[in-house]
Amino acid sequence: MFSELIEQIQKEVWQEKDYREVLKKLARDESVSYYSLEPQAKLLLFKDRVLIPRNAENQHNILQKCHDSPLAGHPGQEKTLKLIKRDFYWAGMNQFIKDYVSSCQQCSINKNIHQKKFGLLKPLQIPSGPCNYLSMDFITQFPLSNNFDSILVVVDRFSKMEIFIPAYGTITSVDLAQIFI
Repeated sequence: MFSELIEQIQKEVWQEKDYREVLKKLARDESVSYYSLEPQAKLLLFKDRVLIPRNAENQHNILQKCHDSPLAGHPGQEKTLKLIKRDFYWAGMNQFIKDYVSSCQQCSINKNIHQKKFGLLKPLQIPSGPCNYLSMDFITQFPLSNNFDSILVVVDRFSKMEIFIPAYGTITSVDLAQIFI
């Protein structure tokens, strides 16, 4: 299958006008920036990598060999890109590879989860009387009113009584302690 791919690439490079001109110059031993001709397989090289014509089928075949084959083992986007970039080049290959790998069903099924597992939820202790347990939070970024731009909300968990205290957005722990005293 690899020899068929090489033959197909050789044919298609000659069919693309831009590459045909480069190949003609190289055949006349003229130098062309970044391009060269691989002498044995007669493949057009761009920066010493095989130039793949604008054919999604060829690009897809290369990706299958470098990503989907059992020997490749479905490496991620970065490894697949690095592996293919070592030997091949085509316009837009970064996005093509990224799209291909992100749509790979095997990769999405077997993808490792890189986040810490969530702990179990634990209910808060039920208060035995009023003012034993207080919950508090800030509501911030209000327009200024009497030089205040935040509200400290204090809720008694037993009686559900709320207290709303005007505050500043830049309140410190010392200021918060002063409010309670």
